[in-house]
Amino acid sequence: MVTKKILILGGGYGGVWAGKILEKHFRRRENVEITLIDKRPFHTLMTELHEVAGWRTEPESVQVLFKKIFGAKRINVVLDTIEKVDFEAKKAIGKVQTYAFDYIILGVGAEPEFFGIPGIAENSFTLWSFEDAMKIRKHIEEKFYAASLETDPEKRKKLLSFVVAGAGFTGIEMIGELLDYRDVMCRKYFLDPKEVRILNIEALPSILPVLEEPLRAKAEKYLQKRRCEVMLNSAIVGAEPGKVLLKSGEIVETETFIWTCGVKGSSFAGQLGLPTGKRNRIDCDMELKSTKYPFVYVVGDIAGLIFEGKPLAQIVETAHFTAETVAKNIIADIEGGERHHFEPKYHGFMICIGSHYGVSNAGGMKTSGFIALGIKHLINMWYLLNIAGLNQVWEYLRHEFLDMKDRRSFIGDFVSYKVRPYWPLLLRMWLGLMWIFEGINKIGEGWLAFETGSKTSWMFSPGVVQAGVQVAEATSGASAWESAGEAAATSAAGAAAAATSAASAAVAAVPEATSAASAVAAGATDAATTTFKAVWDLTKPILDPNSGLVTWFRQTFMDGIFAYLPFTVLQVMVVFMEMAIGLALFGGCFTWLAAAGSLVMCAMFTLTGMFAWNQAWFVFAGILMLGGLGRSFGIDYWLIPAIKRWWNGTRFARKWHFYAGDPTK
Repeated sequence: MVTKKILILGGGYGGVWAGKILEKHFRRRENVEITLIDKRPFHTLMTELHEVAGWRTEPESVQVLFKKIFGAKRINVVLDTIEKVDFEAKKAIGKVQTYAFDYIILGVGAEPEFFGIPGIAENSFTLWSFEDAMKIRKHIEEKFYAASLETDPEKRKKLLSFVVAGAGFTGIEMIGELLDYRDVMCRKYFLDPKEVRILNIEALPSILPVLEEPLRAKAEKYLQKRRCEVMLNSAIVGAEPGKVLLKSGEIVETETFIWTCGVKGSSFAGQLGLPTGKRNRIDCDMELKSTKYPFVYVVGDIAGLIFEGKPLAQIVETAHFTAETVAKNIIADIEGGERHHFEPKYHGFMICIGSHYGVSNAGGMKTSGFIALGIKHLINMWYLLNIAGLNQVWEYLRHEFLDMKDRRSFIGDFVSYKVRPYWPLLLRMWLGLMWIFEGINKIGEGWLAFETGSKTSWMFSPGVVQAGVQVAEATSGASAWESAGEAAATSAAGAAAAATSAASAAVAAVPEATSAASAVAAGATDAATTTFKAVWDLTKPILDPNSGLVTWFRQTFMDGIFAYLPFTVLQVMVVFMEMAIGLALFGGCFTWLAAAGSLVMCAMFTLTGMFAWNQAWFVFAGILMLGGLGRSFGIDYWLIPAIKRWWNGTRFARKWHFYAGDPTK
């Protein structure tokens, strides 16, 4: 059987989405081979580059390893740079090797457009790649540091002037990060925030032109509130080192000029020899096939389809819709069946202006502020869940909230505060010791002296005979279970009667005066006792042994399952579990599993009516250990990294994206 080879150039939004769809469909087809080529080992979250450039998140927050995305999937991911494509011979020539194909998907993305304006390319930063974001990130802090040392007012002003050209999505989001970062840097380098000048220069009469007027007005008002200078109707006609030249004749002096005014198809796409329209966008039909070769498909920013009289918007949703259309048509090419035309269903736009404000029109719902940011985060997590599973969603939450610094998330520092690892050390060891002594005490009570009979009959309903228990002992145990509460009450009543009798005898044995004085003292004591009686008896069980929940648990699990387990085995299990949990917690070995076991044991004792309120701290301490607070200063320091390396290389972890960190294969 002839093997069909599908080659995907570019691991951007379109290439990854098409690869996921094709791999899922052809997973069981040995005669279909899919290869994705990219010059980087990771997929870049282009929509979040501004966060890296503005130091809100770490660089790895926008990197999703292809190993995580495809894992054990039947798709070959190759690190290479394609230099030429021979469409007649159906071969792509790279720096490393040559790749044959039957069908090729071009998803090579876009690059900044400078519109032929002199000096822009040479004197500005762009924000269209991971490398761009890293350059801006490094440059900005250097300028703040230099300004902190500069004594010349004019030079200092120039160093602290930051200009962003363009008021579209990228420009406004970059401005938002600069506004946030300004305050952080001024605190770090002892600068006055009022000295920092942040400008947004736009040739059009409004910012964010794709949004409705109310949302645009809110966004502009927020920028002005944060002391951002918004210069509308201000066309840039050139740039020189340290200068931005405006059509009005005004010159803005700055050491930081970021250009976000437009993009075009990549230069590589324009050099392929395919029919192209404006800005290197490859001509294609409604099936997104090249108008020259029917086996060449285009996705994302380089798709030159004119849809409803307009070029396709160069946004993430366009990349997804083009990828779905292309994948379905390649499936039809190979297997036959229905052809598909490009039919987008755009859901709207979400823009964050820094970490605390945003505007959104998603699904027709126009929001701003907290809600808009929440929607943007949810959409990002939905995308990551689809391409790389829950692990990547967790990484996103960690970068955006749990590890966030300087209150730069829309919920501030509520979930990002860190506890030093040595503080919970004693709590972990104490919790471990308590479980160890629980086990030791049970041994002392005869739990392992089986000839003395069952010590666990209280866990079962009256009349239920545990496996291995003699009939006479079972009858005695049932009677004891039934009369336990009555005995306790009788004992308490007897103690009270004895105390009363003793008091009466004492009073009769002394002279009347002493008796009167004693009576007064006793009355005062009674009054005090009445006034300051205990509000909450913490020695009582959390759940009453005769309550409905305890009865259900006892009858369902204890009577229905564990009663068939020999009592000797059950008692050994309980003692062993308590000792094992205690030793593991004390030594910091498999702390997470030990904490989980601790919580399970607490739940079991609670549901059997034997866990008191003053023991509830076991639960809260276990939760803290489960969350990772107890892993320092223990055997896990060496053990867990080794286990993670092994686990991240297993087929199960790679297939289901269930990684504990980064994949090792």
